[in-house]
Amino acid sequence: MEQVTINKLDNKGRGIGYYHNKIIFVKNTLPGEEVVLKNTHEYKKYFTAEVERFIKTSDLRNTPKCPYYDVCGGCNLMHVGIDYQEEYKYEKVKDILKKYAHITDNVKFVKNNKELFYRNKITLHVHNGEVGYYNDETHQFVNVNNCLIVNNEINEFIKKNLINVNNGEIVIRVNYEGKILVSVNSEDDVSFNDLDNCNIAGVVINDKCVYGEPYFYDYIGDFKFKVSYNSFFQVNNYMASNIFMILKSNLKGKNLLDLYCGVGTLGLSLKNNFENIYGVEKIENAILDAKENALINDCHNAHFFAGDTYEVLKKIDVYFDTIIVDPPRSGLNEETRNLIIKLKPENICYVSCDPFTLARDLTYFNEFYNVEKINALDMFPNTYHVECVCLLKLK
Repeated sequence: MEQVTINKLDNKGRGIGYYHNKIIFVKNTLPGEEVVLKNTHEYKKYFTAEVERFIKTSDLRNTPKCPYYDVCGGCNLMHVGIDYQEEYKYEKVKDILKKYAHITDNVKFVKNNKELFYRNKITLHVHNGEVGYYNDETHQFVNVNNCLIVNNEINEFIKKNLINVNNGEIVIRVNYEGKILVSVNSEDDVSFNDLDNCNIAGVVINDKCVYGEPYFYDYIGDFKFKVSYNSFFQVNNYMASNIFMILKSNLKGKNLLDLYCGVGTLGLSLKNNFENIYGVEKIENAILDAKENALINDCHNAHFFAGDTYEVLKKIDVYFDTIIVDPPRSGLNEETRNLIIKLKPENICYVSCDPFTLARDLTYFNEFYNVEKINALDMFPNTYHVECVCLLKLK
């Protein structure tokens, strides 16, 4: 009987123990638990395994509410209460920043007000006519028709089986009115049933709008935004409004540069804090939305540009006293880091969805900037993911 004792959680929420003189990662476990293993796999420096049964369980353990919990792999912390989840994420961010960026203080944690049904967007895969997810670890397809972290309007739409497609990908968004915006990518024929009796804003198939409009409008706090089907928009409206409050409380000046600006959310939230706002984004549809969003929110000091950051900024002869960056999970590339350092803004606000790449990038800024504040936000309850807002000031 192969068994192990779990000592702590790793950065992906997996339990860590020691097995045959190597580290072993066991998902859905907690510190102090003793488990019998199954499906053990050996790699060069570590093992992975699953739980066959528990010998000893933690007092912190909860019964997951999701019926797909064991097979889906998305909500990897649903077996423990929200208080422990928040403590785990807070300590994780502090540990990563200390180890990789030598930052030991100034981290504040911002709690969420909603543990379930908080996401306004879902990306589903279609396999042989069924919708679901691919498990992150096993890559096996899991048929899912109700996701507990997604807005219930999306779940109701999924259950109606209105989309007829054999294989492909479906992205479903919902806004404050409960309107649904659907985007399908597939090489197969795609058809829909009875859309007129649903609250559908639009349907896009392979980048072509076939029903309604390829966009809708949504709110973050008091700000209204046009969101196209393929534009980046924060998936948790409530926590995005918390980011707005952090920015408004800490950033003020003359010229603001918002990199990776998407539909303009972060920059436009600061319309009263800066004389001029400049946004850069490579997705042209997002910039078109950003320009309209400036008008919607009565912001006449905003200027948005589509294209490569480096090429766009060569054409703008302005000193930016503040730069906001909200890059993808991979963080900033070397060219963008060097460009920001060359521009020497007084303030940098780094919004990150991955504390590892945040820590990596901060090591490049440490020579020139002091870290003033870091807010870790529980943007994604029941998962190991955490959002960070880091404020830096020129030395």
